[in-house]
Amino acid sequence: MVQSYLKHGATQAFGLVCSSSSNSRYDGKYAYVPALEDVLVWDMKKGQMVAMWHETGHKAEVTCIAQSPQKDAFAVGYADGSVRLWGAATGSVTTTFNGHKKSVTALAFDARGTRLASGSQDTDLIIWDVVGEAGLFRLRGHRDQITAIHFLNAPNHLPSTSTTAVSDFLLTSSKDTFMKLWDLPTQHCIQTVVAHRSEIWTMDVGMEGNMVFTGSGDGELKAWKIDTDALMHGLKETVDGEVSKIIYPISSLPLASRHRVAQITFHPSQPYLAVQSHDRTVEIFRIRTEEEVRKKQLRRKKRVKEKREKGKGKEDEDNLSNGEEDTEVTLVDLFTPHLIVRGSGKIRSFDFPLNDSARGTIQLFLALSSNALEVYNVPPPTRAKDAPSEATRLFSIDIPGHRTDVRTLSLSSDDQILGSASNGSLKIWNMKTTACIRTMDCGYAICSTFLPGDKHLAVGTKNGEILIYDLASSSLIETIKAHNSTVWSLHVRADEQALVSGSADKDVKFWEFERKSATADSVQSGRLMSLVHVKTLKMTDDVLSVKYSPNGKFLAVALLDSTVKIFYQDSLKFFLSLYGHKLPVLSMDISDDSKLIVTCSADKNVKIWGLDFGDCHKSIFAHEDSVMQVSFEKGSHYFWTVGKDKMLKYWDGDKFENIQQLHGHHGEVWALALSHQGNFVVTGSHDKSIRVWEKLDEPLFLEEEREHELENLYESGIADSLNRIDAPIGSGAGEGSGDTTLQAEAGPVIKQTTETLMAGERIIEAIDLADTEIAIFQEYKTSISQLSEDDAMRLQAPPRNPVLAAYDLEPEGYVLKTVEKVQSAALQDALLVLPFGKVVSLMDYLNIWAQKGWNIPLVSRIIFFLLKTHHHQVVANRIMRTSLIPLRKHLRAALQKQKDVIAYNLAALHYIQRRNVSDQVAQFYEESMDEEKIKQRILEGKKRKRVNVKA
Repeated sequence: MVQSYLKHGATQAFGLVCSSSSNSRYDGKYAYVPALEDVLVWDMKKGQMVAMWHETGHKAEVTCIAQSPQKDAFAVGYADGSVRLWGAATGSVTTTFNGHKKSVTALAFDARGTRLASGSQDTDLIIWDVVGEAGLFRLRGHRDQITAIHFLNAPNHLPSTSTTAVSDFLLTSSKDTFMKLWDLPTQHCIQTVVAHRSEIWTMDVGMEGNMVFTGSGDGELKAWKIDTDALMHGLKETVDGEVSKIIYPISSLPLASRHRVAQITFHPSQPYLAVQSHDRTVEIFRIRTEEEVRKKQLRRKKRVKEKREKGKGKEDEDNLSNGEEDTEVTLVDLFTPHLIVRGSGKIRSFDFPLNDSARGTIQLFLALSSNALEVYNVPPPTRAKDAPSEATRLFSIDIPGHRTDVRTLSLSSDDQILGSASNGSLKIWNMKTTACIRTMDCGYAICSTFLPGDKHLAVGTKNGEILIYDLASSSLIETIKAHNSTVWSLHVRADEQALVSGSADKDVKFWEFERKSATADSVQSGRLMSLVHVKTLKMTDDVLSVKYSPNGKFLAVALLDSTVKIFYQDSLKFFLSLYGHKLPVLSMDISDDSKLIVTCSADKNVKIWGLDFGDCHKSIFAHEDSVMQVSFEKGSHYFWTVGKDKMLKYWDGDKFENIQQLHGHHGEVWALALSHQGNFVVTGSHDKSIRVWEKLDEPLFLEEEREHELENLYESGIADSLNRIDAPIGSGAGEGSGDTTLQAEAGPVIKQTTETLMAGERIIEAIDLADTEIAIFQEYKTSISQLSEDDAMRLQAPPRNPVLAAYDLEPEGYVLKTVEKVQSAALQDALLVLPFGKVVSLMDYLNIWAQKGWNIPLVSRIIFFLLKTHHHQVVANRIMRTSLIPLRKHLRAALQKQKDVIAYNLAALHYIQRRNVSDQVAQFYEESMDEEKIKQRILEGKKRKRVNVKA
């Protein structure tokens, strides 16, 4: 009988405030931040997580976030090249765009939020239609990763009734040192500027849209002027015969530091510019108007003149002459340094809220690389010279996560509480709610374990100390200087009477638990838990791991010389030496029945040994990188391993089979903790997240699992091979690394994925089914026509296809239903899968749909795309004429009908709008008054002239 196992699945991920993979957005109340593959929404004032945007099954990391002018919509770019549009109110994906081959690095909406531009590491720029949910075109020209995108609004010279698009120009910057200006209607680059000597990392356009700032890798901040007149009138030749330029250099702006300029952002409504050119600081400049600068220069001249009149000597005369010359307004005069905001950690990105509540003050939101968020209050400039203003921190969120890698995890005996430690902090988590209930300071934690009773936690540190914490009072109650070097391992004996510690100082030390009375200066009252050193076992090399066997008979010690030594626990006499690993054993575990010991090593292998004779049962190549930790499941020979290859794996120790591979972490997995009941597994990683993997009721069969893995591999291979159209045949070039000079500047947005291939296959199946059904009934009709009336009555009609009968649809209706189910964004790629024979069949169905007036927008979209794609075959194939002529006739009639309906509705809406405006306007009529009436009013004491208001 085939053995089945129980499947495990990811259920929760916590410990993350924000990850450093992407920028973050802040709207004044909520912060939208990346958390590896998810987006978290935090209420900054309350410090609470409001929502988590998670798509089941999607594991690619978030690399870019942009907010639409329609406030509820957000575009999120991912490391796999996809872009998803999320609705903030619903927290769900509205559209998925697939077009890039590598991670998305820049996103920008146009002024109306109807178009989206995305830039990627694959150097391509794609324009998406947000309303139509389709890719419009792809622009090529950059030679390296695109770092910033900005739509330029054409000057507001158009009449209000004009239908011309507002944002017809696009400005992009890239790591190839170029800044490019694109004309979107013609899909061409109209100006390329070599902006810097090194990579351009960031760019932003001023509020008026006439000035651009770019920041480079060498710490240079440059300003550029955009000629709005040239934008309005288009490219023209100058007198010299050269094409007029639109972007002109102005000058550089000096910064406080010369590090890489990581981000430049203009405040959306106030005259401020923020620049990050240092790891921990954001420099804020105040933007002055030319009028303010002129006033300041006049005041300076006046002061110098007054001093000269008082006779303060020649020096002041020189100052005056300098002041007279200083009439030119420079960039440094316009952008004056206001203050520097210092974050509590390394800053990943910052953002201004769209609307500041307090008058005069502005808020600055910082997302830190150390898994924390902060909001600072930036005060307005003051006149007092002696008191320079400083930014004050309003809100911060840092408790729900570690600042550094999660190095060690330990679970309490009842699986209710989890302890996680990193360099600097120890956190206690409630496993039911995943809330952080305690945070305590500690050194560089390496290992940890709950002590008997679950009220205390012992932590081994890098400097050789064992720290004992009391959970109830959340305090450090004792620091034991146990070793002279790193404490690599701690383990409590099964009878809960003793603890063993192994260290890099080559000692294995044995400790017993002692409860002593609290002293006057101790934090906790009552009996205190303490460790008493009993004996020491000296080893020949650094000790990396120590483990008691569950039966209390043996002690296993892993050494730096790649061996594992087994000792009798009571007498410490040598029993066995396990030799076979090529690199040191990093972790080990002994099964519940004390028959097997499993060791994992930096040589990427896991070895299973018998504890009776020390024989190696099996050596398994387990991970692609060092295997960091291994642990047996309670009461079985199944065990778990984690490694630097970001994977968690489940193994059968008797059959030596890999049961399941679990992807999820985005960094090296350092720590592993198993439930004492065997219900779940907890892992901690370099990506600062803690993930819970629960045992599900779903059975798992190894053969099915292997088949599923091979299918996924095959399908992804097909999609990749179809996407490699850019590489020259036989060149051996990697994906997308073809000669870019041979490619057109503009191209279609095409990317095959597993979903589009499957959608294409479903359309082919539907067409086949419908064609067969139509052919059968056509044959039946032909047979009836050839028979006499009596014979025709006897001939039974063929049965309908069960699928069509179940849906109660005609063949053409079933094909339409199948096509409508395909996502709008994936429709074009799905149609590319169809062979030309099926395209001809689909044309016939399109004709029927147009004739019946079914979903005309979809019919139009499909027919135009198919004609554009298969133009040469359609022109060469004379048979197509018979289906295209009636299609043209029916489609034109249907479109005319739609056009009439829209025109009628539009006219009605305009009428309603005019009616609404006229109802809101109050009309004033002045009363005609003669001399008699005026005198009478004056006599009555009403000296003011009154006007009656008539609505």
